[in-house]
Amino acid sequence: MSGMKFEKEIFMKYLIEREASEATKKKYMTDVTTFYSYAAEAEEIDKELLLAYREWLMQHYAVSSVNSMLVALNQYLLAVGLGKWKLRRVRVQGCNSKMMERELQKSDYIKLVRKAKEQGKEQLVMIMETLAGTGIRISELRYFSVDSVQRGIVKVWNKGKYRPVILTDQLRKRLLYYIRKNRIQKGNVFITRSGHEKDRSNIWRELKQLAVSAGVETEKVFPHNFRHMFARIFYRVTGNLLQLADILGHSSIEVTRIYASDGIMEWKKSMEMLEMLVE
Repeated sequence: MSGMKFEKEIFMKYLIEREASEATKKKYMTDVTTFYSYAAEAEEIDKELLLAYREWLMQHYAVSSVNSMLVALNQYLLAVGLGKWKLRRVRVQGCNSKMMERELQKSDYIKLVRKAKEQGKEQLVMIMETLAGTGIRISELRYFSVDSVQRGIVKVWNKGKYRPVILTDQLRKRLLYYIRKNRIQKGNVFITRSGHEKDRSNIWRELKQLAVSAGVETEKVFPHNFRHMFARIFYRVTGNLLQLADILGHSSIEVTRIYASDGIMEWKKSMEMLEMLVE
């Protein structure tokens, strides 16, 4: 590849062939645009430039964002035939206190659900209970149909992989009651008043507004944090990391291992036990 032209058409075709979601395509294009803005004066892509870019990202973004942006860039490199220059993601060892401070706790979750019930936001209650009760991604709500809820197993297709999402008896009963009450005959359970699929940006906005009225820190309240809460609680109760990886749809157990770490307060309790070493 000569010059520093952003091969947008090639990359978009690559993403379409891999059945990337619209949100993923938009994010990846934005992330690669960031790289090209950084490398505006470079003549060509090489390992030295890419390593320097990773260092620049580390200085300007949180580690989670850096790794997310590197994933997008690596996919682009593969698309344009430069896969040999792929970058390794940044590994975080030990306790990431900033991330743990943003964890959605069960007490926060209860406040949110109670407040939503007080405000008559029945659909938002069910969305939160579904996210927290299954560990699904927000984009996977579309697979919750009347038929699948009746069966108690929702077939989810995400990132080129199929996995079954099993509903607990309690959650299934709650969903069935919601379906009957709102006279949803068939199709998606979570839809707008006009009958369209519920948009993730609308859900995000509703959650932020709910957090303010419920007195929960807004930084803690976003759709993916319900998935994180589910994973932490599941692991604490079962200790089964392999099963959790399957439930979450992770291809590698290393991705799931983060949920095996205790919360920051548990870390602090352990550290306090070392006080006898301080004179």
